[in-house]
Amino acid sequence: MDIWVDADACPVVIKEILFRAADRTKTTVTLIANQPIRIPKSQYIKFLQVQSGFDVADNEIVRRVQEGDLVVTADIPLADEVVTKGGLALNPRGELYTSANIKSLLNMRDFMDTMRSSGIETGGAPPLNQRDRQMFANNLDKLLAKK
Repeated sequence: MDIWVDADACPVVIKEILFRAADRTKTTVTLIANQPIRIPKSQYIKFLQVQSGFDVADNEIVRRVQEGDLVVTADIPLADEVVTKGGLALNPRGELYTSANIKSLLNMRDFMDTMRSSGIETGGAPPLNQRDRQMFANNLDKLLAKK
Protein backbone atom coordinates (compact mmCIF):
# COMPACT_ATOMS: atom_id res chain seq x y z
CA MET A 1 0.00 0.00 0.00
CA ASP A 2 1.23 3.44 -0.94
CA ILE A 3 -0.33 6.60 0.43
CA TRP A 4 -1.12 9.54 -1.84
CA VAL A 5 -1.98 12.90 -0.30
CA ASP A 6 -4.06 15.63 -1.93
CA ALA A 7 -1.68 18.04 -0.25
CA ASP A 8 -2.85 21.51 -1.30
CA ALA A 9 -5.67 21.54 1.24
CA CYS A 10 -4.42 18.93 3.70
CA PRO A 11 -4.01 20.41 7.20
CA VAL A 12 -0.43 20.56 8.53
CA VAL A 13 -1.31 18.49 11.60
CA ILE A 14 -2.58 15.67 9.34
CA LYS A 15 0.61 15.80 7.25
CA GLU A 16 2.62 15.47 10.47
CA ILE A 17 0.63 12.36 11.46
CA LEU A 18 1.29 10.92 7.99
CA PHE A 19 5.02 11.69 8.19
CA ARG A 20 5.35 9.85 11.52
CA ALA A 21 3.32 6.90 10.22
CA ALA A 22 5.43 6.68 7.05
CA ASP A 23 8.66 6.27 8.99
CA ARG A 24 7.13 4.03 11.67
CA THR A 25 5.55 1.60 9.17
CA LYS A 26 8.01 2.05 6.28
CA THR A 27 5.16 3.10 3.99
CA THR A 28 5.70 5.43 1.05
CA VAL A 29 3.73 8.66 1.40
CA THR A 30 3.65 10.96 -1.63
CA LEU A 31 2.25 14.46 -1.34
CA ILE A 32 0.93 15.92 -4.59
CA ALA A 33 0.28 19.65 -4.87
CA ASN A 34 0.56 22.55 -7.28
CA GLN A 35 2.61 24.63 -4.86
CA PRO A 36 5.86 23.79 -3.02
CA ILE A 37 5.44 21.93 0.26
CA ARG A 38 8.16 21.28 2.80
CA ILE A 39 8.64 17.67 3.76
CA PRO A 40 11.03 16.07 6.24
CA LYS A 41 14.02 14.09 5.02
CA SER A 42 12.90 10.48 4.83
CA GLN A 43 13.23 7.71 2.30
CA TYR A 44 9.48 7.11 2.74
CA ILE A 45 8.21 10.66 2.18
CA LYS A 46 8.07 12.20 -1.31
CA PHE A 47 6.67 15.31 -2.90
CA LEU A 48 5.47 15.81 -6.45
CA GLN A 49 4.64 19.31 -7.65
CA VAL A 50 2.21 19.52 -10.56
CA GLN A 51 1.20 22.49 -12.68
CA SER A 52 -1.44 24.86 -11.39
CA GLY A 53 -4.92 24.35 -12.73
CA PHE A 54 -8.32 22.95 -11.94
CA ASP A 55 -8.06 19.30 -10.79
CA VAL A 56 -4.45 18.88 -12.03
CA ALA A 57 -3.31 17.40 -8.69
CA ASP A 58 -6.46 15.27 -8.44
CA ASN A 59 -5.96 13.89 -11.94
CA GLU A 60 -2.34 13.02 -11.14
CA ILE A 61 -3.41 11.16 -8.02
CA VAL A 62 -6.03 9.18 -9.96
CA ARG A 63 -3.46 8.37 -12.65
CA ARG A 64 -0.96 7.02 -10.11
CA VAL A 65 -3.17 5.29 -7.51
CA GLN A 66 -3.25 1.51 -7.63
CA GLU A 67 -5.80 -0.91 -6.21
CA GLY A 68 -5.31 -1.08 -2.43
CA ASP A 69 -3.51 2.27 -2.19
CA LEU A 70 -4.76 4.93 0.21
CA VAL A 71 -5.55 8.52 -0.77
CA VAL A 72 -5.91 11.22 1.88
CA THR A 73 -8.34 13.86 0.64
CA ALA A 74 -11.39 15.88 1.62
CA ASP A 75 -12.34 16.11 -2.07
CA ILE A 76 -15.37 13.83 -2.47
CA PRO A 77 -15.27 13.65 -6.31
CA LEU A 78 -11.59 12.61 -6.07
CA ALA A 79 -12.46 10.04 -3.40
CA ASP A 80 -15.18 8.67 -5.69
CA GLU A 81 -12.66 8.15 -8.50
CA VAL A 82 -10.20 6.50 -6.12
CA VAL A 83 -12.81 4.12 -4.68
CA THR A 84 -14.03 3.28 -8.20
CA LYS A 85 -10.44 2.40 -9.12
CA GLY A 86 -10.15 0.05 -6.12
CA GLY A 87 -8.28 2.35 -3.78
CA LEU A 88 -9.13 3.55 -0.30
CA ALA A 89 -9.82 7.17 0.58
CA LEU A 90 -9.64 8.75 4.03
CA ASN A 91 -10.53 12.35 4.76
CA PRO A 92 -8.55 14.51 7.22
CA ARG A 93 -11.32 14.11 9.81
CA GLY A 94 -10.84 10.35 9.75
CA GLU A 95 -13.90 9.35 7.72
CA LEU A 96 -13.22 6.45 5.38
CA TYR A 97 -14.84 6.75 1.97
CA THR A 98 -16.02 3.34 0.75
CA SER A 99 -18.07 1.90 -2.06
CA ALA A 100 -20.93 1.70 0.48
CA ASN A 101 -20.98 5.43 1.29
CA ILE A 102 -19.26 7.38 -1.50
CA LYS A 103 -22.25 7.76 -3.83
CA SER A 104 -24.50 9.17 -1.11
CA LEU A 105 -21.73 11.53 0.04
CA LEU A 106 -21.21 12.64 -3.57
CA ASN A 107 -24.94 13.26 -3.98
CA MET A 108 -25.03 15.34 -0.78
CA ARG A 109 -21.97 17.31 -1.92
CA ASP A 110 -23.61 18.03 -5.28
CA PHE A 111 -26.85 19.07 -3.55
CA MET A 112 -24.99 21.49 -1.26
CA ASP A 113 -23.08 22.86 -4.26
CA THR A 114 -26.40 23.50 -6.04
CA MET A 115 -27.73 25.31 -2.96
CA ARG A 116 -24.63 27.52 -2.76
CA SER A 117 -24.91 28.27 -6.49
CA SER A 118 -28.47 29.46 -5.98
CA GLY A 119 -27.35 31.91 -3.29
CA ILE A 120 -28.16 29.94 -0.15
CA GLU A 121 -25.47 30.32 2.52
CA THR A 122 -24.57 26.83 3.73
CA GLY A 123 -21.56 27.67 5.90
CA GLY A 124 -18.37 25.69 5.87
CA ALA A 125 -16.91 22.82 7.77
CA PRO A 126 -15.86 23.55 11.34
CA PRO A 127 -12.14 23.73 12.09
CA LEU A 128 -10.31 20.46 12.65
CA ASN A 129 -10.37 19.59 16.35
CA GLN A 130 -8.54 17.12 18.59
CA ARG A 131 -11.25 14.48 18.13
CA ASP A 132 -10.90 14.73 14.33
CA ARG A 133 -7.11 14.36 14.54
CA GLN A 134 -7.45 11.34 16.81
CA MET A 135 -10.03 9.71 14.55
CA PHE A 136 -7.75 10.25 11.54
CA ALA A 137 -4.73 8.77 13.35
CA ASN A 138 -6.74 5.78 14.59
CA ASN A 139 -8.23 4.96 11.19
CA LEU A 140 -4.87 5.44 9.48
CA ASP A 141 -3.29 3.01 11.95
CA LYS A 142 -6.05 0.44 11.30
CA LEU A 143 -5.51 0.67 7.54
CA LEU A 144 -1.72 0.43 7.86
CA ALA A 145 -2.02 -2.60 10.14
CA LYS A 146 -3.81 -4.43 7.30
CA LYS A 147 -1.13 -3.74 4.68
